[in-house]
Amino acid sequence: MNWDETTDAAPDTERLVGASADHEDQAVEAALRPKDLGEFIGQEKVREQLDLVLRAARARGATADHVLLSGAPGLGKTTLSMIIAAEMGAPIRITSGPAIQHAGDLAAILSSLQEGEVLFLDEIHRMSRPAEEMLYMAMEDFRVDVIVGKGPGATAIPLELPPFTLVGATTRAGLLPPPLRDRFGFTAHMEFYEPPELERVIHRSANLLDVEIDTDGAVEISGRSRGTPRIANRLLRRVRDYAQVKADGHIDRDIAAAALAVYEVDARGLDRLDRAVLEALLKLFGGGPVGLSTLAVAVGEERETVEEVAEPFLVREGLLARTPRGRVATPAAWAHLGLAPPQGGPGATGQQGLFGA
Repeated sequence: MNWDETTDAAPDTERLVGASADHEDQAVEAALRPKDLGEFIGQEKVREQLDLVLRAARARGATADHVLLSGAPGLGKTTLSMIIAAEMGAPIRITSGPAIQHAGDLAAILSSLQEGEVLFLDEIHRMSRPAEEMLYMAMEDFRVDVIVGKGPGATAIPLELPPFTLVGATTRAGLLPPPLRDRFGFTAHMEFYEPPELERVIHRSANLLDVEIDTDGAVEISGRSRGTPRIANRLLRRVRDYAQVKADGHIDRDIAAAALAVYEVDARGLDRLDRAVLEALLKLFGGGPVGLSTLAVAVGEERETVEEVAEPFLVREGLLARTPRGRVATPAAWAHLGLAPPQGGPGATGQQGLFGA
């Protein structure tokens, strides 16, 4: 049967299959999330400080202070918000900054909160300015003013809110205005994980997934996980698939390395996009400097994708540097790809300064 000649059921089926796969991944991720601070691995200082905040609030019989969590994606901000709710014995409401584009959107959420409820606001730096200003009063006075009508006849009706705990999460804390940042009673910055911490994360997740993995296999995966538990768990699941199909299901160093080679994750954790950016920078532009937009066009990606997904890791690994004239490859980048830098260093090919932003 030709779907084009009969019905549109095939595309619907494809959407259902995609939705099912996404739902399965989300279910696995949810199952791997720690349920309390005792299970949460890493972020020792943050856990200690947060434990004091929550225990003190419980002792007073009060709602916990508002909490701001900042850090790169995948470090556990959402997980900690759920742990805060669990530790306080409170329900949690989850939303995000991009979903709140009007003050009315926020007012509708706030007015439906229960006393003591935790409101998790992801990507809080992307909330609209009118909603942000409404949030100031809600956080400080547990009240919002709802404007009824327009023009000179508009009236502000005060709406009292039950005490609640706002947990804000952001990957770019510098974009938060000081008045909003100052209203959080506790702020924490999530750091990237060290390999031994990731090994503990991998062993814990392997146990929950009923996967056999030895110490060397966990070390191999942790070294390619970019200091991020979410990536470590994702790589573990892909290595598990490879081990089940290509081996006896047991994961050791050789199996982990072979699996990650199939999924194009190299020994330093660089994936296809990372290597594409480096190869374009080295092979097409002689190591730079080159503007970000030009580099993005060269690899066939959006500027924002290169800037927010690949570049932070490459900079952190010492493979790429940002300069006023553009992006420049470091000697480590040439060595990692096994290429010889041009004589005289980056730009010695005569292209220096040619490629603008």
